[in-house]
Amino acid sequence: MQVLVCSNSCSLNLNMNSVKSQLFMGRRELLSTLCSSGSHNDIVSHKPISVLRKVGERMVDLGEIIIGKSIPLATRRVLLASLVACWSYHPSWHLSAQTLGDPSVTVEDVTPPVFPSGALFPSEERTVQLFEKNTYSVVNIFDITLRPQLNVTGAVEIPEGNGSGVVWDELGHIVTNYHVIGNSLSRNPSPGQVVARVNILASEGVQKNFEGKLIGADRSKDLAVLKVEASEDLLRPIKVGQSSSLRVGQQCLAIGNPFGFDHTLTVGVISGLNRDIFSQTGVTIGGGIQTDAAINPGNSGGPLLDSKGNLIGINTAIFTQTGTSAGVGFAIPSSTVLKIVPQLIQFGKAVRAGLNIEVAPDLIANQLNVRKGALILQVPGNSLAAKAGLLPTTRGFAGNIVLGDIILAVDNRSVKNKGELYKSLDEYNVGDKVILKIQRGGENMDLPVILEEISS
Repeated sequence: MQVLVCSNSCSLNLNMNSVKSQLFMGRRELLSTLCSSGSHNDIVSHKPISVLRKVGERMVDLGEIIIGKSIPLATRRVLLASLVACWSYHPSWHLSAQTLGDPSVTVEDVTPPVFPSGALFPSEERTVQLFEKNTYSVVNIFDITLRPQLNVTGAVEIPEGNGSGVVWDELGHIVTNYHVIGNSLSRNPSPGQVVARVNILASEGVQKNFEGKLIGADRSKDLAVLKVEASEDLLRPIKVGQSSSLRVGQQCLAIGNPFGFDHTLTVGVISGLNRDIFSQTGVTIGGGIQTDAAINPGNSGGPLLDSKGNLIGINTAIFTQTGTSAGVGFAIPSSTVLKIVPQLIQFGKAVRAGLNIEVAPDLIANQLNVRKGALILQVPGNSLAAKAGLLPTTRGFAGNIVLGDIILAVDNRSVKNKGELYKSLDEYNVGDKVILKIQRGGENMDLPVILEEISS
């Protein structure tokens, strides 16, 4: 029987007796056959087998490449494995993979034409102009007690205390959120003490750094005022608009420094009004503006603008469980900002009008079976509320609880709980007279009361 294996010019004549003696070879013997100068008697095949491949301008036998002209394979399976190894390791294989391409074309032939962008659409042009005009009124604020740090991957981690702010006037007053500098404020700094670093964008596009000195802060409204010693050419005050005339669906824009990326613009619409904002300071702020404009950590303290570029709110919170924007953001309305900020500048604190009474928390009121209204627990004897005749909750002779007055409405505006009472009184000033509708025992009555200053 004649068998031709891995040779260009010679064939091997084998007799069947020598073949049969090699049919049951072990793996080590097969490998030894491939790696050594074996005998022609180790060949097992019943058909002539020859595998040729063109390399350059000549034909090369793959068997010759792998084991030499005189080294045959033991079985078809070993032959196939040899072919695979040849194709994998032969230099010509890698050379062809590295030289893919079409030399008949040039770079110019495969480069498409570039068309000019042309003029922007009117809506785009208006948005661009609003950003370019108002971005200089937005500053970057860093709590001095917090520093950006490099993590193990080399990326800069931006502390939570970094945020945004707006230039309020040409005197250098900067408005931001209380929680943006909350870490510094937790140390009870005195007015005029440096609590933050403020970066202001100059006309040439350079960020200029200033010390931010504390002027005043109001935790209950999540607002704070800083002051920087900057030249008037750097201070471009924001234009304040009316949040009371907002309508759901109108366009709005948010500018801030999310994740440390300075002066970032996001666009959306007003998606809700009069929302209760659960601030990071742990208080609830009424009358909030809800928007789907992306607000992320770092946007806090920055402006929410209407389509005319007027300030309608201060971005303060996002509603999410991941810490990033989920399409629901909130801003403190400009009506609240206009009321609180001038007081912070003048007095260093917010002068808030109220009744100077202690109202029962909702949980305690429910335990006392008060389902509607604000239950009065205590009334200081020297307060205007006491002079007006409001009664506190007391204990009877037998130790039983005697409920005090329950406030049901303020100037015919219904009050359901403690939060709604404070929200109603926020709209008044010190010295204003209001008519309280109260429940005393089993009867309702109207009681006029003059509001006085209460501590924030």
